[in-house]
This record gives sequence, structure tokens and C-alpha cells, in this order.
Amino acid sequence: MHEQTEITAARPRIVVLCGSTRHGDALAEATLHESAAGRIVLAPVGSINQPHPLWEDAEQAERLREQFGMLHRRKIELADEVLIVNPDGYIGDSTRGEITYASSLGKPIRYTHPAERSEDRG
Repeated sequence: MHEQTEITAARPRIVVLCGSTRHGDALAEATLHESAAGRIVLAPVGSINQPHPLWEDAEQAERLREQFGMLHRRKIELADEVLIVNPDGYIGDSTRGEITYASSLGKPIRYTHPAERSEDRG
């Protein structure tokens, strides 16, 4: 008779990356560092502003933009924590909305760079 081995290692923490997809290199770098730290990484879909056959049609592009946004909010729900990828402190409107959503769920939030403050932009 074979005994089943019980897995005793705890599930790795899940971190979701939030940030502008125009900073694809920074998102990829954060994915690498978080994975090297032993965390499961959930990341945004690439930029819908870059040419791709899936969103050549404007109506399809809008549907996918909405779908990707909804899926990203579900990723936030699944995650144990949120990492805001914000080179030079930049945080756009979409990312601000994700921060608000993550905060409403009580998710811990970290930043790759100090965040700009609206009062600092004067």
C-alpha cells in the first residue's frame, strides 16, 4: 500500500501587479523579482494600445478593454497583496481606481517607487 505524502509547505503569497501597461519593462522586471522572492504573480494583460489582431476592430477592442479590466479586478480579489509598479512615481487614473478597489478589500499595497501625491504636482 502506498502512503500519500502530505504537502506541508504553505501556499506562496499571491501578489497582483498594478500599473500602466505602457511600462511593460517595469512590469516584467517586477514579475521577475516577485517570482524570485517566491511569490505567485498575477499581472495585467499587455497594452491594448499596441497593435494586435485580437483588437484590430474598434468594437472588439472596447469589449476586450472592459473584459481585461474586469479580469484584473478579479485578480486583485484573488491576491494576498498588491504591488503598484510606478516608475518615477507615476500613477494613472486606472491604477488609482485599482488602488481604491484594493483598499476597499483591505489588501496590503506596496509600491515599487514613492508615489506622486496630487498636492506635489501643483
